[in-house]
Amino acid sequence: MTAERHVLILGGTTEGRRLAAELAAVPGVRVTSSLAGRVAQPRLPVGRVRIGGFGGPEGLADWLRQEQVGALIDATHPFAGRISFNAARAAADVHVPLLALRRPGWVPGAGDHWHPVASLAEAAEVLPALGRRVFLTTGRMGLGAFAHLSGLWFLVRSVDAPEPPAPPRMEVLLDRGPFTVEGERELLRRYAVDVLVTKDSGAAATSAKLTAAREAGIPVVVVRRPPVPEGVRVASGVGEAVGWVRGLLG
Repeated sequence: MTAERHVLILGGTTEGRRLAAELAAVPGVRVTSSLAGRVAQPRLPVGRVRIGGFGGPEGLADWLRQEQVGALIDATHPFAGRISFNAARAAADVHVPLLALRRPGWVPGAGDHWHPVASLAEAAEVLPALGRRVFLTTGRMGLGAFAHLSGLWFLVRSVDAPEPPAPPRMEVLLDRGPFTVEGERELLRRYAVDVLVTKDSGAAATSAKLTAAREAGIPVVVVRRPPVPEGVRVASGVGEAVGWVRGLLG
């Protein structure tokens, strides 16, 4: 066994960056963060960073062996489902301890008008009955699910510009959170939005839109999260994940 434990963080999230910073200060830990590369100018975490895919679970397993990884933490976005299953398979093949770091999901409160759906396609099905001017905050991927809705107008917010297929009537707003309630109120008012579509990312940085929608009485279509692979231990906070790594060292 080496003198230090190499920890690979599958990151790209706020939690992933915080975790990298905290683990970098733990004696006996060497951290590498892996980013998928879907954002042109990502916010980089502390320490070593690699960008790009691994080539499926087999490629990830090979990387774990070659780099002598002693712990794998899946701190990807809750909707990055494929990499989570690849991580579970690769960790099992190489016998590397695996932890999934998942922020808690959003919970509706008094005054919310939420319509939970299982996918973007299902979100597109329910939209025409809910409104005509849509604030779409599900990112630049998957806009093709709404491309056939020619009777609706979309305000699409994403970090990078989306690519076709996309709704024919749309305006793109390039922006990155965190967002404020005041700013979200102004967007809803300025664009006369009457329905919001979001994924249940659970991030505090993007939850202000839910408050603004509640205040305006606007319905919200919420895409539910995909499942975490069975048998994978889940941590809900960075502190818990750091404690898990310290436990491995002990």
